[in-house]
Amino acid sequence: MKRLLTTTQFSSQEKLKEFLDEKVELYNRNNFVEDDPVQIPHLLKSKEDKEIGAFLAATIAWGQRATIIRNAHSLIERMDHAPHDYILNATDQDLRRMEGFVHRTFNDTDLLYFLSALKNIYLNHGGMEAVFAHGFQTASETTHAILHFRNVFFELEHLARTQKHVANPVKGSTAKRINMFLRWMVRRDANGVDLGLWRTIAPANLFLPLDVHTGNVARQLGLLERKQNDWKAVAEVTSVLRELDPQDPIKYDFALFGLGVYETK
Repeated sequence: MKRLLTTTQFSSQEKLKEFLDEKVELYNRNNFVEDDPVQIPHLLKSKEDKEIGAFLAATIAWGQRATIIRNAHSLIERMDHAPHDYILNATDQDLRRMEGFVHRTFNDTDLLYFLSALKNIYLNHGGMEAVFAHGFQTASETTHAILHFRNVFFELEHLARTQKHVANPVKGSTAKRINMFLRWMVRRDANGVDLGLWRTIAPANLFLPLDVHTGNVARQLGLLERKQNDWKAVAEVTSVLRELDPQDPIKYDFALFGLGVYETK
């Protein structure tokens, strides 16, 4: 494992872009799916199944990747690999399959509310894409889209504890998991890691799924000055990535993640 290059070793933004583009090509490949939670929606069939599976997998995407993937598979198996049908038609007996599910602080109480909220979204709001698209159409900005989705998601009666599992960027959260989910749903290219199912939202409007790894790499490369990982840092680094590729800035998530996880020590 080699130590990451620093920004002083690039003579221009063009050279930095060339370096990052090479890393995107290296990591944005089909074999990336094998060790990433994005494999969950790839296993499902319908658009609705894929987006529900992706949302649930992204929701529990913190901690060890192997545990995330194992628990995400458990969720899908409990829904007979047909989450859309399950959410809409599950009886009380069917819902008992969720008893005992836990991933860190996300437990079966949270999960049952998530299923109810998703059912409400599909029955009364036109589905997940429609909810997010409405937020983007109103302000053409990810912050507003996430807040709109969050408001719709929690319009049913719920326990306050469950709110922490859907990020609120206004309170400073990086919203890493929602931004990752949006990357999966919106980005599209020939490599096929991201699913690109939603055509009503432009990839140009996405924000980086910032975490410890991508934040550290971004700072080393001079893409991010803010020391704290919060929504302001997300906005800062995303604005720089948009200078490198205005139409598809979040493709660089592959480069930053790969550099942070596989090429640093």
